[in-house]
Amino acid sequence: MINRRTFLTQAGLVSAGVLIKPDLLNAAISSNQIGIQLYSLRDQLPKDVKGVIAKVAKAGYKEVETFGFDKKTGYWGLSSKEFSTLLKANGLSTPSGHYGLNEFFGSGKTDDLKAYIDVAHVTGQSYIVVPSLAEEFIKTAEDFKTVAEKMNKAAGICKSEGLKLGYHNHNFEWKPEGGTTFYQTLLKYTDPALVHMEMDVYWVVRAGQDPIEIFKNHPGRFFAVHVKDRDKTDTDKNTEIGKGSIDFKKILPKAKAAGVKHFIMEQENFTNIDPYKSITESSTYMKSIMI
Repeated sequence: MINRRTFLTQAGLVSAGVLIKPDLLNAAISSNQIGIQLYSLRDQLPKDVKGVIAKVAKAGYKEVETFGFDKKTGYWGLSSKEFSTLLKANGLSTPSGHYGLNEFFGSGKTDDLKAYIDVAHVTGQSYIVVPSLAEEFIKTAEDFKTVAEKMNKAAGICKSEGLKLGYHNHNFEWKPEGGTTFYQTLLKYTDPALVHMEMDVYWVVRAGQDPIEIFKNHPGRFFAVHVKDRDKTDTDKNTEIGKGSIDFKKILPKAKAAGVKHFIMEQENFTNIDPYKSITESSTYMKSIMI
């Protein structure tokens, strides 16, 4: 087996005295770990789901994170099996999906959760991700603990089915309430072995938090990151990765060191650019700094 030093020696780098920072070496990932959250193309998907998926693959992505599954219409008219077949035909896989679980966190009913578990099995997903929560569930610090307990229960159900539960943040999770925040409560009271975090870097920055510090303080808690850049002029909007104000060259190596396995590009708006050109630019930039 060729180790890192042997490889460098064979490449002539060591003998040439070329030094490569360890953090850059450790930051390298496979292109198969670079994905896109399909919410980025929410306006295009209902019109031509097959065409959109083909263009996602052409843009250089290997993974997709789903959203928008409907128990009646599936994925924009395709059943879970048909959608899975479409992904595979385009060389794509889906490690995770965003699924609304307000029913579970409200009434405790598991009908929706079980339906999403079935979808995950069909599509080959490993993670069922809670994309957000209704405001009514998290008004007080006591509510925070209640939701954390329910999240552990949902995660236990997922585990019994060979799946994992994830949570995706926005910025409201850091609103102070009762001497704490919802995010602090989640990290403290959810079981690290059951509840896995998906960090949306853009929203962390908008909340005034430091992604690197969070990774440093909670290694192993994050299975994925949303790589979403912040427009330098209109800071309420996104832009192509590498064009904005967020320094992903510093953040992504720390994310990988903290255990992140999936790097998912998301862009919620496109300004004066064709969406497919935009997602291609982002894919190219991510590969240039990560692979």
